Amino acid sequence: MTRVAGVNGWRLNPPRGDTWPGRDCLLSSCRHNPVISGDNGDNVGGMKIAIWHNLPSGGAKRALYDQVRGLQSRGHEIEAWCPPTADRTYLPLSDLIREHVVPVALADDGKQRSRDWMPVSARAQSEAMNEHSRLCAGRIMTGGFEILYAHGCRFLAVPPIGRFVAIKKILYLQEPHRRLYEAAPRLPWLPADPTTRGLLTPAWLRDKAKARWTLHNARRYAFDELGNARSFDRILVNSLFSRESVLRSYGIDPEVCYLGVDTERFVHRGQPREPYIVGLGSYTRAKNIRFVIESLALLPPPRPRLVWIGNNTVSGYLDEMTALAATLDVPFSPRQRISDDAIIDLLNRAAALVYTPRLEPFGYAPLEANACGLPVVGVAEGGVRESVIDGETGFLVANRPEAVAEAVTRLLTDKDLARRMGRAARANAEQRWSLAAAVDRTEQALLRTGS
Repeated sequence: MTRVAGVNGWRLNPPRGDTWPGRDCLLSSCRHNPVISGDNGDNVGGMKIAIWHNLPSGGAKRALYDQVRGLQSRGHEIEAWCPPTADRTYLPLSDLIREHVVPVALADDGKQRSRDWMPVSARAQSEAMNEHSRLCAGRIMTGGFEILYAHGCRFLAVPPIGRFVAIKKILYLQEPHRRLYEAAPRLPWLPADPTTRGLLTPAWLRDKAKARWTLHNARRYAFDELGNARSFDRILVNSLFSRESVLRSYGIDPEVCYLGVDTERFVHRGQPREPYIVGLGSYTRAKNIRFVIESLALLPPPRPRLVWIGNNTVSGYLDEMTALAATLDVPFSPRQRISDDAIIDLLNRAAALVYTPRLEPFGYAPLEANACGLPVVGVAEGGVRESVIDGETGFLVANRPEAVAEAVTRLLTDKDLARRMGRAARANAEQRWSLAAAVDRTEQALLRTGS
């Protein structure tokens, strides 16, 4: 992958022009690169597609919903299967297609947080998901389906459903199990830190037992996840960054099948911009809300209000961020589970979207903001380097609060710059990230695999 110098750092997205390194990977057609899905060919006839997912609310569920809606409009017959732990209230597939809810016998009623180390063994959880997948597979195999199109699992990242069906199968994988392969804050394989507790004391023995249990669960998860990944005929991912993550984690080279944004729904209304900043993402540490608050705290008073939009939250984290914002004198307005119409209204009136999650594989928020004519200030890591054009549709900056504060200040004070970026952002969303082009890429991957 070629690095291209940007205005405020480094970016992986293209400058303007007819030729540049990696052009075929990042433009929407992506016809000439074998690792990119999408030939934009004609639909050769409807397929009968079985969907499986166990997704929470958020970008991955929006991606699935948009893909199902687009594929159904092109004449494909689709049904879905999921366990009760999937979020079926956020963008419900049942509004579009028939969705079968199949039980899964998880401990503590499946209330575990997504992919945490759970108070049950990894073996028990894996066996429960295997049994659920066998039930789903039995119904899929008797339904005359031509292909399985699986999405992620909120517990295992890569679901086991591919092991149990005897038809062609594709997995759309947002990312591997990050806690297994990223130091966040440390890898589970590493030995425990040296302890100051006395040897053979009860506290020391508890620490040792916990470390062994964590290592055992991590190894089991990694073993199962790799086997699950190998069971699919094709794996699709959302970015070049995700492709490299999957290749490093599993030794499997997937195809990039870029997502898109509904530019007919997320529109630029040309409303007057107001001096507030918007953030989009769950109320979790991975979204780095603390970093955004600390960045805005570097601006002189009166500081712009931070409006944060999210669905899921970790217990106590939102209260912690609210207290931090009050301490640093940053006006903070959290919004939870608001409608798309409310999100679009906020994006059309904000001065900028600040996007700073750690190593986010793709991220819908920058595309939705750009489609609404809103420039993005993003930290130059992960998939955002492929969607935001530094200096044109936003700024990609170093992972330092001072860099974020400087970029936000430019957009707040230079209205002409903000307007130019907003217009370029909308044009880029329409030209390169349309939902129709994204459905083309998905459909072509399904047709190639099914044939």
